[in-house]
Amino acid sequence: MPAASTPSSGAASTDARRRSGDPTGPRAWKVDLRELGRRAGSMREWEKTVPALERWGLDMIAVPEGAPVQLHLRLESVMEGVLVSGEVEAPVTGQCARCLEPVEDTLELDVQELYAYEGSTTEATSGEDEVRRIEGDSIDLAPLVRDAVVLALPLSPTCTPDCAGLCVDCGERLDDLPPDHSHEVIDPRFAGLAARLADLTDSADGAQQGSGSTNTEEN
Repeated sequence: MPAASTPSSGAASTDARRRSGDPTGPRAWKVDLRELGRRAGSMREWEKTVPALERWGLDMIAVPEGAPVQLHLRLESVMEGVLVSGEVEAPVTGQCARCLEPVEDTLELDVQELYAYEGSTTEATSGEDEVRRIEGDSIDLAPLVRDAVVLALPLSPTCTPDCAGLCVDCGERLDDLPPDHSHEVIDPRFAGLAARLADLTDSADGAQQGSGSTNTEEN
């Protein structure tokens, strides 16, 4: 009877990494609460960098999908659930609403949210969208961070606070143009009159030049 095959060391180490390594995808945003326990007052620090699951933001600015989001959180067990508080840092990219130049920045914001235990008074007396709930032995931080990011982003981002925007006539960025940049603008209602006056001026100039040449010949 042939001897049982022995797994290679490479395969064993790969399996070990899968078992002990950090989860990926949506699982990376879930926190196991079994180490925290349900004794009021117990606390746990949770610091981690996880990728954004999708594009979080508005039309002109957002946290890109897969961008590294840094979480510096404290999880505290209270009577009604688990209180999550701390800081979030996320890179944002977008477009200036005035001059359309690319915008890159780091969003830093504070978060605080109560996750209610199943069957608690808070859970029983709150609507579906009024309180976040603990799912079994874990909480999902992704919806909390996503909502905080979207609420903190500006509707009209700018590359600089005093960005002057674009020239309405030539479309160039005003901050890149000289201070005296301007265009001669004629009211469309008077465009025909302006063209007629220009023709009359050209005719008068031509007549004067012709008259001057005749006088020269006579002299």
